[in-house]
This record gives sequence, C-alpha cells and structure tokens, in this order.
Amino acid sequence: MTETESKALQAKDKTEAVTPAEQTRPGPVFTPAVDIFETDKEITLLADMPGIKGEDLVIDLHENVLTLDGNVEPPDGPDEVDVFREYRTGKYYRQFTLSEIIDQAQIKAELQDGVLRLKLPKVKAATPRRITVQAE
Repeated sequence: MTETESKALQAKDKTEAVTPAEQTRPGPVFTPAVDIFETDKEITLLADMPGIKGEDLVIDLHENVLTLDGNVEPPDGPDEVDVFREYRTGKYYRQFTLSEIIDQAQIKAELQDGVLRLKLPKVKAATPRRITVQAE
C-alpha cells in the first residue's frame, strides 16, 4: 500500500465537550467502532451503530470531511417503567477526512442490523493497473 493509499481515509481526532455548557444536546455521545477494508477499487467502512434507524442517521460530506451523525431513541413501550437499564441511548458521531483518491460522487451507504456499510470507490487514476508494453 502506498503512502497516498494509506491516507485515503483518516479518522479525525475526537473532541469531547469539557463542560455541559459546550454541549448543545443533553445525553451521551458515542463514537461508533469502525472497521476499514481496502481493495484495488474501493475502501469499505463498517460502523457499528446498534439501535440506529435509517431515518435517524445523517451522513454528510462537506469539504472532504465525511460525518456520521445519528440518534438512538429509547425502546420504551407506552406503559413501561424502567426497572433496570443497561442499553444506553444517545447520539452517534464520527468524522473522517477523505483523500483525493476517493470518488466522492459514487459513495454508497447501506444500513443493516445496526451496521452501517459505506462503499468508497477510488477514482480511476488511483486504481492500480498493469500497463502493456507494445514491442515491434
């Protein structure tokens, strides 16, 4: 893997609100765990976001920064009262900086069973290929 390819997708540093005055929304903010895979043609990003629904997830791309932003609501029934709760709800948030080798117009997202799969295809110029030599 070349240095350019290894920098194709970089995690952006996480910043946490130091005081409640810096938060604009109450509740916890989770950083989803991700796995990143690469082939010659694309980079695949898997983000673990249990409890997230498609309508509660926003994927934004602005100035080469890809942002995942979603909310998980409590799965409460209308007449239920908490007895014991370990399942935490709140907001998912994570950012990635994309390099110029990603074809940003062709990014695709799929959410299934709480796992977000982003397909980040590489531009044609970044795809490795073999050059044939013409000999006389």
